[in-house]
Amino acid sequence: MLLDIGIPKLDGYEVARRLRSTNDCPRLIAITGYGQPEDKERAMTAGFDAHLTKPVDPDERRRALVCESREGAARQPTFSHFYEGAKQ
Repeated sequence: MLLDIGIPKLDGYEVARRLRSTNDCPRLIAITGYGQPEDKERAMTAGFDAHLTKPVDPDERRRALVCESREGAARQPTFSHFYEGAKQ
């Protein structure tokens, strides 16, 4: 899942923390204009798997989407927890 950090009201860091609190969290990739080392560290601390600085090269984005998760195994994005709530 690609997330912008600088979204209004609920920033990408908080979105990442909330998604990480679920059992069915997809791979999270921060896409942002904030590219300093402390920005990357903050993204990783919030639960992102990767941090890409805008403008993002398409090949770099593709590599970030398919590389291994924090747990070391390739992960495919799943969104079943979102769909389950929508069905009710």
